[in-house]
Amino acid sequence: MYERPLDGVRVLDLTNVLAGPYCTYHLGLLGAEVVKIEIPGRGDLARRLGPDPELNAAGLGASFLAQNAGKKSVELDLKEPRGKEIFADLVTHADVLVENYRAGVLARIGFPWERLSGLNPGLIYCAISGFGQDGPMSQAPAYDQIIQGLSGMMSVTGTPETAPTRVGFPVADTVGGLSAALAVTAALARRQRDGRGRFLDVSMLEASLSAMGWAVSNYVVSGVEPQPMGDQNATAAPSGTFTASDGPLNIAANRQEQFETLCRLVGREDLITHPRFAGREARKAHRAELNDQLNAALARRPAAEWERMLSAAGVPAARILTVAQAVAAEQVAQRGFLADVPFPAVLNRDEALRVSGSGVLFDGERLAPAGSPPVLGEHNDELPALLKRWSRR
Repeated sequence: MYERPLDGVRVLDLTNVLAGPYCTYHLGLLGAEVVKIEIPGRGDLARRLGPDPELNAAGLGASFLAQNAGKKSVELDLKEPRGKEIFADLVTHADVLVENYRAGVLARIGFPWERLSGLNPGLIYCAISGFGQDGPMSQAPAYDQIIQGLSGMMSVTGTPETAPTRVGFPVADTVGGLSAALAVTAALARRQRDGRGRFLDVSMLEASLSAMGWAVSNYVVSGVEPQPMGDQNATAAPSGTFTASDGPLNIAANRQEQFETLCRLVGREDLITHPRFAGREARKAHRAELNDQLNAALARRPAAEWERMLSAAGVPAARILTVAQAVAAEQVAQRGFLADVPFPAVLNRDEALRVSGSGVLFDGERLAPAGSPPVLGEHNDELPALLKRWSRR
């Protein structure tokens, strides 16, 4: 593979479970060398999380495998003098340090930002936490579902009858990790100009609020509190999930010309000039009636056929897939989104381990992990050589 954007960048990864490991995984995909510092004999909790008991027992749970390919694993006890000494040496020569402890934990074991920046003035220190490093909730424990609830996300997910509903994947962790990775890369770019390190305080709650887009902006700008609308899009109509002859179909005819094209293709041109549907705001006000009319017309063909017809005419439309169908889709396969790496050797599995890549191509090149996820402490013996190599820069 050609030189990746972060080749030569050295990352110390003190993260656990998802938000932090997701951040450093993406830094690794971009080319950074990621050294994961783990508690001796225990390691990342994600090593024991996943649907496969054999993998969990081996300390290589599916949740760990998904976010840690290509990293190195070194066991260090940061509460012991020798562990602290080695960690300080690593910090001196690192570019980035990422942790997702509760606010202030690293400082309490002897490594506040002041000491870290004293050891390495160019260090980018990224602290990911549920609520940020200060404020009345800074010491409260936070998992993804807690953040989903506190952000208002669950209040707008589901229908009026089913809300509040948890989003079906750990979106708050994911958004927090991506926000952290973006901040780290921005800080690295700035350091090229001024040589200074930075302290990055990433709040999963605030990152989630930011990612909610119109659900937050409609309220803070216009005072309109969003409500759960199930599979409908509050900003436009017809926009949401509809019913074809064989199942559900998403249609997002958000622009006037898309609405008119949709009406013509389903054989309901009369809806274009109907006084309750002719304008954008009128359609939103009479959404349920419009949906009923369109569903009756859409029931004449299967979802895949409508997808082809509408998409070809410029109307966004697609079937609703399962996760299994989505990862097997031709579009995903052609762009090489999923990467195959070997399972860690201790598992004695001949098949490839398939992991997610980045959603970005660099000059047409897919970013993939540099190797397998590490066994706990796999690189302990390499630590002296790693320190020697890092110190030469």
